[in-house]
Amino acid sequence: MNSDLITILRQNHALEHATISLLTKTLEANVRISGKSTFDGFYIYGNVHSKAVREAATESLVRLKGGERELAVSPHCGTNIVTAGIMAGVACLIALGGKNRGQRLPLAIMVATGAILASQPVGNAVQKHLTTSSSLSDVSIKRITRRGSRSRTLYKIETAREQAIPAD
Repeated sequence: MNSDLITILRQNHALEHATISLLTKTLEANVRISGKSTFDGFYIYGNVHSKAVREAATESLVRLKGGERELAVSPHCGTNIVTAGIMAGVACLIALGGKNRGQRLPLAIMVATGAILASQPVGNAVQKHLTTSSSLSDVSIKRITRRGSRSRTLYKIETAREQAIPAD
């Protein structure tokens, strides 16, 4: 995969996290919201007003460009779930070893639990360094569209990259 496409996806992932973070601070406690990043932007799923989505996405872009990198990392990201699964699986594999697996089950449970506890900071580090990029200096919001009904609302936030002007 092209490294430019990976960078674009990482940037959109960061902007998605930041947008959801700002939205959740203004929403009612019972409103469920989620997102998904793509190469041309990201989706927000949830019963949210269009104005709130537009304001949160715009403010998120400004704040990320202003250096608020922590907005790019979310404790609710799927990266954390995958990291926890991998760490727990590897810990169990090591703990169970080859023989006497039945006797090692309590050890496997203990190390899997420890791996899951350790996975939150590791997952955040994976997000920070691999699955998001808070460097959005060339990113702009191109368009925000809303689809669906009140109970099943989907927003597509399309992003664009500003092209550098070649030197003469």
